[in-house]
Parts: sequence; structure tokens; C-alpha cells
Amino acid sequence: MDADYSHDPKDLIKLFNAVEKHDWVIGSRYKSGINVVNWPMSRLILSYGANIYSQMITGMKIKDGTAGFKCWNNRVLSKIKLNEVKSQGYSFQIEMNFRAWKSGFEVEEVPIVFTDRTLGESKMSKKIVREAIVMVWKLKFWSIIKKI
Repeated sequence: MDADYSHDPKDLIKLFNAVEKHDWVIGSRYKSGINVVNWPMSRLILSYGANIYSQMITGMKIKDGTAGFKCWNNRVLSKIKLNEVKSQGYSFQIEMNFRAWKSGFEVEEVPIVFTDRTLGESKMSKKIVREAIVMVWKLKFWSIIKKI
């Protein structure tokens, strides 16, 4: 989770409860519409568009694949070969979801409200966006050749 209160710590209870029945849980900004507060429209379009793009290329039915508010069951993390994870930026979130999904684990998305930080700055950059654009294709390719 983000440590700047963009993710409400009270929502951890929802994730903890859900992970008792599912392999991993995503605190989702997009599960029940768009639940984002104080983001510029350009950032919202980038985030929402990235999720649609990711779904189209990878085939995952995750509405918020770029979310960083997650709860993982230890057996999922034990099965994923973490030393093979290649992503550096936000595509790390997509890659982790993809690896868990391809391993047959079940995800649940729990609706949350994401409120943009009031202090500090985003790490979003053109380099991070480019990495994510390319990474979803790499994931698709790796899954075809059975590397994932």
C-alpha cells in the first residue's frame, strides 16, 4: 500500500477478510466505477487506459491491474519466481498479477476509494509509461513460449 494515505489504512480490514477466501486481493479503484479523488484528468485517463490496455493484451480480467494496494497469500508469493520478475516501474504491479494469474491463483478485487497524496510527488515518468507499454507484450510473449 502507499504510505502517503492515498490508501486508507481502514481498508486493510477488507483486504484481510477477502484474502481468507482468495489467493490475492487487490484494493481496486475501478471495481465499482471510478473511485479516485483529486487526480488530474490526465493522470486518471492514463491509469484507467493502462488498465484497459493491460486487459486487452494479457487477457486478465482484472479491472485495476496497476493498483499497488494488495494483500497476497504466502503460497502465491512462494510459487511466483520473484527473482524472475523483470519490471521496475508501475508495470511491476501488472507483472505480479499476471504471474499469479498464469499460475492459476484466484484474485478478488475489493472496491476502495483512492485519494491522491497531499504531500510529495508522483514517480510517474515517460520511462515508466514506456516500460509498462512494452511489458504487457513481453508478458504475453513469455506466456506463449511457456516462460511464465
